[in-house]
Amino acid sequence: MWTDGACKGNPGPGGWGVLMRSGAHEKELCGGEALTTNNRMELTAVIEGLHALTRRSSVTLNVDSTYVMKGMQSWILGWKRNGWRTSAKQPVKNVDLWQALDAAVAGHDVAWIWVKGHAGDAGNERADALANRGITQLTA
Repeated sequence: MWTDGACKGNPGPGGWGVLMRSGAHEKELCGGEALTTNNRMELTAVIEGLHALTRRSSVTLNVDSTYVMKGMQSWILGWKRNGWRTSAKQPVKNVDLWQALDAAVAGHDVAWIWVKGHAGDAGNERADALANRGITQLTA
């Protein structure tokens, strides 16, 4: 699975995209919001991709967002331990989506892979195009 978020302005209209592959099967998902941020769209893409799975799965999740990667691999355990507060005792930004992502991941075996965005990874490029389609669909 490859996921990506995009935003025209930050905040501004945003979109998310997901490319899913399993063997010869492929599925594309996208959507958007009229007023959002890039980080919210990055998180939404992963959540929507995981929600699209119909059974417990082993997923290689390719993301170009260090925010999502660090959040899931480094920060989330501390946030949960601290009642969804940062180490500086501030409320976690986008807590609604972090909690949704935490719940979505719980049903799957996820391997997180960071890929450099806009650097030729075909899956990432497709997810980016889908995220931009999500923005375009807002005004269509």
